Amino acid sequence: MEAMRNRRVLIGAALLVVTVAGASAYQRRRSSNYEWEMQNPAEDPLDALEPGEFSFARLRYRSAGGWRRGSWGTDANKAERVFVQGVRRLTRVNARSVEEIIDVEDDNIYSWPWLYAVEVGHWRLDEPHAARLRQYLDRGGFLMVDDFHGSYEWAVFDASLRKIFPDRTVVDLDDRDPMFHVLYDLNDRFQVPGRQYIWSGSTSERDGYEAKWRAVLDDKNRVQVLICHNMDLGDAWEWADDPQYPEKFASLAYRIGINAVVYSMTH
Repeated sequence: MEAMRNRRVLIGAALLVVTVAGASAYQRRRSSNYEWEMQNPAEDPLDALEPGEFSFARLRYRSAGGWRRGSWGTDANKAERVFVQGVRRLTRVNARSVEEIIDVEDDNIYSWPWLYAVEVGHWRLDEPHAARLRQYLDRGGFLMVDDFHGSYEWAVFDASLRKIFPDRTVVDLDDRDPMFHVLYDLNDRFQVPGRQYIWSGSTSERDGYEAKWRAVLDDKNRVQVLICHNMDLGDAWEWADDPQYPEKFASLAYRIGINAVVYSMTH
């Protein structure tokens, strides 16, 4: 009997070692895929293999000069890891703990109904990529863009956006838009700066002095592309745990992002 108990203990310990080793291998495999392009890569949590009804999907795109570190991968992947923890705590949405990196040309894009693209003031979409994104969005996909500032970066962003939507215009979202009331009422919005605010004291970058809440709408007035111009929500998520970064900016960034997630899942 004693020998049998010891055997069970040894078997259990062996299974634990295999499980931990497998999880570690999974972490190494995931982190090695795009880690060199990420600005702030984070360790995978223990529940990284668990699915969820919502996954944070980050769009990987080409920018001037090809794949460029510091554009699509800015704030990655700490920003999404911290943000998803907020989604879990503040809503009933079963959010997966790890993000997904989606290349714009991959057929896999259609499996992820919510996409986030950062520093789109540097993206350069060619015609096939623009057509792919248009098809994705017209099938019910949702794209949120963030962290680009001023007139020059707007012009770069808009040039590619026009390739996606040659037949649509960008509109300014009214305070009454459902986007701002789907979960949190966000009538009193303000410019959310990046971490540079800690040492600069300025909420703006370049000539982007005023936060712009814009969108591209479909024929039923559903937001297909949420455009957060002259703000840096990704930085606010990333540094929400930094005591030097003001809580009011992090709190609004969470509310905006969570509203966008809930909106995309219900509209």
